[in-house]
Amino acid sequence: MYLLTYTEENYLKAIYSIQHRNEAGEVSVNEIAERMQTKPATVTDMLRKLSEKELIHYEKYKKIQLSESGSKAALQILRKHRLWESFLYSKLHFSWDEVHEVAEQLEHIHSKKLIERLDEFLGFPEYDPHGDPIPKPNGDIPASTALMLIDKNVNDNCKIVAVRDTSSPFLQQLERFQIRIGSKLTIIERMPYDNSMLVMNENGKELQLSEKIASNLLVL
Repeated sequence: MYLLTYTEENYLKAIYSIQHRNEAGEVSVNEIAERMQTKPATVTDMLRKLSEKELIHYEKYKKIQLSESGSKAALQILRKHRLWESFLYSKLHFSWDEVHEVAEQLEHIHSKKLIERLDEFLGFPEYDPHGDPIPKPNGDIPASTALMLIDKNVNDNCKIVAVRDTSSPFLQQLERFQIRIGSKLTIIERMPYDNSMLVMNENGKELQLSEKIASNLLVL
């Protein structure tokens, strides 16, 4: 296995995240450029490097996929990132909207022993503070049966198990609504005009959630 640079690791993680959300499991240059906030030409240069290291399947003007070794590398980066988020949240008491940025820096530490000790110290957590599953040391990651809140029906009782958007503005908005992982909601009404939802929390308070917010909440 090649020793990867910070930038290469960030690209692998970005490709994995996009690929994981796309039904076809393929990624375009423009999708990566948008995710990495850079130009398509810059992305193309990096894709050539990753292809030379056999971490992706890439042909010019075609969709991109991670290779088996690329997927393994991406999952290990995600594992480190989510373990660090868990550490920052549960042990250092960072808020859930603060942990992502710091974990972005810590995920590039290459010490396997450190990550094993960190996992043990945390009690082998299965999920990070945002509800994302933490890959096992062998790369296994449990499948989720969670649905987006927007896909649920009126009168359904739901429990928030994860968020799709981990940006600070979104998480801060959820804090204002007092919505967290584990929060329980009952869907009261769906508004046909803008597809927003009226929900009631476990304390009996009614909340009006936009379609965008409801699409970024995963529930069981």
